[in-house]
Amino acid sequence: MFPHAAGLRRVRRSLATGWPLALAAVLVAAGTATAAPSGDARVIRTATLGEIPLGAFSNALLPGSVADDHGIKLGGIGSDIYPAGRKDEYWTVTDRGPNGQIKVDGKKRRTFPVPGFDPAIVRIRAAGDTVKVIDAIPLTTSSGKAVTGLPDQKSRDEAPYTYDARTALSYDPNGLDTEGVVRAGDGSFWLVDEYGPSLVHVSARGRVLARYVPEGLGLTGADYPVVEALPAVLLHRKTNRGFEGLAQLPGGDLVMALQSPLSLPDADAGDASRTTRLLRFSPRAKAVTAEYAYRFDPVDVVDPGEDDTSELKISSVVAAGGDRLLVEERTDKAARLQLVSLRRTSDILGGPWDDDTTAPSLEQLDDPAAQGVPVLAKRLVVDLGKVAGVPGKIEGIARVDHDTLALVNDNDFGMTDGTGAFDAQGRLVDSGIRTTVTYVRLPEGR
Repeated sequence: MFPHAAGLRRVRRSLATGWPLALAAVLVAAGTATAAPSGDARVIRTATLGEIPLGAFSNALLPGSVADDHGIKLGGIGSDIYPAGRKDEYWTVTDRGPNGQIKVDGKKRRTFPVPGFDPAIVRIRAAGDTVKVIDAIPLTTSSGKAVTGLPDQKSRDEAPYTYDARTALSYDPNGLDTEGVVRAGDGSFWLVDEYGPSLVHVSARGRVLARYVPEGLGLTGADYPVVEALPAVLLHRKTNRGFEGLAQLPGGDLVMALQSPLSLPDADAGDASRTTRLLRFSPRAKAVTAEYAYRFDPVDVVDPGEDDTSELKISSVVAAGGDRLLVEERTDKAARLQLVSLRRTSDILGGPWDDDTTAPSLEQLDDPAAQGVPVLAKRLVVDLGKVAGVPGKIEGIARVDHDTLALVNDNDFGMTDGTGAFDAQGRLVDSGIRTTVTYVRLPEGR
């Protein structure tokens, strides 16, 4: 069981930020994007998170934050995973908390069954076949209040409703839909958020130090510093598809990945596009220093059972030595890991593709490379959809050693959509999907 607040401990161990160059060489040898170096990859161990009442977990961190958890158990910690410096220990992060969708009069409403839920950074240990929570850090505002997972702005985000979609909830300018996590050498953390989209710097104890958002966002009322330091073109992010992946390069720079193509010039263009963006951010300069165009493979290549291009997403990016990254392309059922190099010649920051009046937009180009866009070259490392035992909706990836990866899935707190998500007493009808850490051994010599 999760320990009470008195038992929580804060570990401030500095982490290695890069992968060995030997691994980079292994990855580069993985072949082209059309190859399928997955036949010998295999699952070598799986550990599962036990059942922890969400109310008990949250109230141990911030007493009184959750009045009724509706029978929901702790989950959703699979939004990312980052090595914690000890064998089988990792930092993970929850997303905005339990949420779903229910149709009312033919229109979908976004539900938040536990509106007081406070996103948290959670330290776990994969002990045998069990995932144990050994520490948790609540995210708080400058004055120590909870940072909820509720949407920020009425003009921009979905309206929040109670668990049954009958009663509207208030927006919260402090709200964060946290995803990627890395830990800096000074013990602080960097997170990414889907609402802004934003990059969030928090202290070792979880206090938000700064939230970096796109220029022109106009977020007011937050109880922490909000800095408009990201390109304005990001204002066109697709709803609930802002920043999802975050990596820390060996020199300390951060790379954020947009989960999906921008809705530029409109939602239809974004849904049909296979081109999304990565951004490089310097914590020292507190500024974006580069931007890259990333091209998804066709959706039926990533997931042979899917024909909807809008289901393509980036959920995780992992530093792989130097300026190399592993990038996870996925749907909810399949995922492939690609290796890219962030070359200076691929930088598109400040060019025409950051101007939202450019027509056609980057997202509308059928073949960006043929139009002179320096799209990142990539190589397939492993097709996880072809590895038996890998669960769906993998959102976090970490390096264990030179040929082993740890994967974590997002179980959505056991939530499903629709009116059947809760019983007549308002208790969750759990999906049965569990949070797992899955270890995958890559083929030798790849």
